Amino acid sequence: MRLRSLHTEFVTPRQPASRKLLIVLHGRGDSAAGFRWLPAALDLPWLGYLLVDAPEPYAPGGRSWYAPPPDQRPGVEHGRERLAALCDELLAAGHRASDIGMLGFSQGCLMTLEFGARSSHPLACYIGISGYCLDPGALATQLTPAARRPVWLVTHGTRDELLPFARTAAQAEDLVRAGLPIEFAAYDKGHTIDSEHELPAIRSFLLRTLAGDPS
Repeated sequence: MRLRSLHTEFVTPRQPASRKLLIVLHGRGDSAAGFRWLPAALDLPWLGYLLVDAPEPYAPGGRSWYAPPPDQRPGVEHGRERLAALCDELLAAGHRASDIGMLGFSQGCLMTLEFGARSSHPLACYIGISGYCLDPGALATQLTPAARRPVWLVTHGTRDELLPFARTAAQAEDLVRAGLPIEFAAYDKGHTIDSEHELPAIRSFLLRTLAGDPS
């Protein structure tokens, strides 16, 4: 799959006829390669993966979606534009919005929230892991009708040493009150992805929202 908006790696589903796709956004200093483990860990044969490289270089050898505080906004806005162009390309290539989900970790979580809440494309689901919202007040006033249709899962670690748990939990509550259908889950973890409890919950969420399995 060749896309012009962002550099990506496409992992084909083990069931070749499936068009289900999960867009994966990494955190600061990482790259698409840092999530090559995810398809095997989730073990969903019907699901393809689009592992996305953030647009900005970050030494040594990684990528970044935006600059550190307090200069995040220009990069966030540019990243939103690139993600919108990416989704436009996917839809033009024949993918349906209802067959696409988005998952982001850390910086990728922020980009998932900032893009998805303003997107005109009603994707099937959004998953944000260990991140936060740049400006929840502004986001609450800019929610699109399409953003209210998918199901959202936001997870965070109670021992996160980089991004405070209380801030993300409070932001999730604010966005729910604004009309964003977020399911918030806390895990006993730091700034990482918990393979024992969190990943199985994400797998179940994808089965429910992207595969259409109610179990």
